[in-house]
Amino acid sequence: MVAAEIAYSVRRSSRARRVRVNVTPQARVEVVLPQRAPQRAAAAAVVELAPWIQRRLAEARSALARLPGRDGTVPYLDDRLVLVAEPGRQRVHRVREHLLVGEGDVREAVERFYRRAARDEVSRRLDRATAITGRPYRGVAIRSQRTRWASCSAQGLMSFNWRLLLAPERVLDYVVWHEVCHLEIADHSPRFWALVERHWPTWRSERAWLSANGASLALSPVLVGSPGS
Repeated sequence: MVAAEIAYSVRRSSRARRVRVNVTPQARVEVVLPQRAPQRAAAAAVVELAPWIQRRLAEARSALARLPGRDGTVPYLDDRLVLVAEPGRQRVHRVREHLLVGEGDVREAVERFYRRAARDEVSRRLDRATAITGRPYRGVAIRSQRTRWASCSAQGLMSFNWRLLLAPERVLDYVVWHEVCHLEIADHSPRFWALVERHWPTWRSERAWLSANGASLALSPVLVGSPGS
């Protein structure tokens, strides 16, 4: 792919002070221009940054190809569940290694299943971890944050991203321990990381996995019910 073949959109921003090129997780290229910048500045930026853009596009397309649902299955921690369509079904239900869904686009219904399951998976781990530390939490919420996997408030209220169930089980375990350690130490000081290491010695590996793969933890835009066998 040469620079002339790179498709891109242009957006003007009153806050932009320079020309900026973004490659989105959806493998789209956007050029942000300051209000007074000439239109030709967008094309010039794409030409200048073409090798970088091509690398980022390849990475984004690779991540999209791995999105859960494209092969008729979805990950659930260390398992893979086969999507099985049942006409008229409204509520997604798991039966062993099968996930029973309705027909057509079932992303919202599958997400609701993951949210319900995440509350159970997270709560069990929180109860076990806080029993070890002796520092109870006050409650847990399951959310769909775009930039945060979990949080712990000063009052001990926990929040976790349901997409963690799309990751390996060890990653969810690490994130739970990370937040439980915040019940004792609120910051990310060396004392905090020493406490995390005491309870979850492989935390560096799990944190690196999230950094490298977190963008791919999403349900595929083509996730549809698969025909039952």
